[in-house]
Amino acid sequence: MRSSESNRAFLPEPGASAAAAAEPPAMSVPNGVRPELFHRALAALDRHSGRIAKRDIIAIADFNDFSAKPRFQLINLEDGSVKELLVAHGSGSDPKHSGYVQHFSNEPGSNATCEGAFVTSNYYTGKHGHSQRVDGLDPTNNNARDRAIVIHGAWYANADMIDKYGQLGRSQGCFAVGEKHLKQVFAKLGEGRLLYAGKA
Repeated sequence: MRSSESNRAFLPEPGASAAAAAEPPAMSVPNGVRPELFHRALAALDRHSGRIAKRDIIAIADFNDFSAKPRFQLINLEDGSVKELLVAHGSGSDPKHSGYVQHFSNEPGSNATCEGAFVTSNYYTGKHGHSQRVDGLDPTNNNARDRAIVIHGAWYANADMIDKYGQLGRSQGCFAVGEKHLKQVFAKLGEGRLLYAGKA
């Protein structure tokens, strides 16, 4: 697991205008987070500010990495700390079970992971046990609710799958995390926060 470090604000240069000095400080990329995805997530946070009530913590699902890597990042924007966990991707995004996301899809029935900005929604108990709905905010994921794309725990996203098979299993497009880590994800994300999924 990568270490975390505090955010560092970039101070305005001497002689900068009062208007520039009044702008919010730029945020440095937390340690271990892919810069392009982090900047996309922050842009989405601003773009969808009317839908995202809480801006202190965000999640990034970095699907550049192999499924055996901890690629679900819970990022505290206030102190720059990062918690990284395993997350499975959809079978439709990786039909040959390579361990890598080959493509995204927003199509119903695709069993694929979709990309873009989501806002976390309500909790419920369903076929995967305790789960959390997410709503897609972009054209690339606006079918998420109809597709029942949710956050849930799954045996195939547990770390012992890596010991046995070298990679995680696949979901039907949901953000499936290890069963022991589900409560931690729910506690940190809660409702009304940003989840951003993609590849750089």
